[in-house]
Amino acid sequence: MTAPAFKICGITTPETLAASVAAGAAHIGFNFFPPSPRYLAPADAAPLIGRVPRGIGRVAVMVDPDDSLIAAVLAAGIDTIQLHKVSAERLAAVKARSSVPVWLAAGVKTRADIAAAEIDAGPADLLLLDAKAPNDAPLPGGNGLAFDWRLLIDARPQRRFGLAGGLTIGNVGEAVRRVRPDLVDVASGVESGAGIKSVEKIMAFASEVRAA
Repeated sequence: MTAPAFKICGITTPETLAASVAAGAAHIGFNFFPPSPRYLAPADAAPLIGRVPRGIGRVAVMVDPDDSLIAAVLAAGIDTIQLHKVSAERLAAVKARSSVPVWLAAGVKTRADIAAAEIDAGPADLLLLDAKAPNDAPLPGGNGLAFDWRLLIDARPQRRFGLAGGLTIGNVGEAVRRVRPDLVDVASGVESGAGIKSVEKIMAFASEVRAA
């Protein structure tokens, strides 16, 4: 089995960006949702985005963004849009107007959530399955929570999909072997504190993905 691609999400410093690139990340995520501890304004993210080598995806993580924010992140150098908490209609509209890949991130707790997410993803280039956030959680993702990956053994999406939510150095190998996603996505699982990435954890996570 070929190891899946992986994305390091919520990069905020040149050092952790360099570590992610050196580790072999296929995508680097930049968070544009203000409540997140990983938030960057588009103007602040632009110098970091400019450091991402050609061939590595530059992903904007956004929650129900308006058109002005989408325009701002594209102007900052983003080449992939990752949408959280948008309707199927809104996703389709963004995809129709964009010249870059669009991903849908969807929360999962049950098999029904997987089926609904697959429908909502519509024209999306990737469906990213994340743990469904608690009702009182301020963030739709990046909470360090995992859903029951066994649901995907007999409810596997019939399209390209990624796995996120609660992935760590200790469990990503098992997740890859059981689920066989096209992509694994980590944020809090390679942090030493809220929003603070660890170079050592990034490298160790990448090693576990490759070993699986």
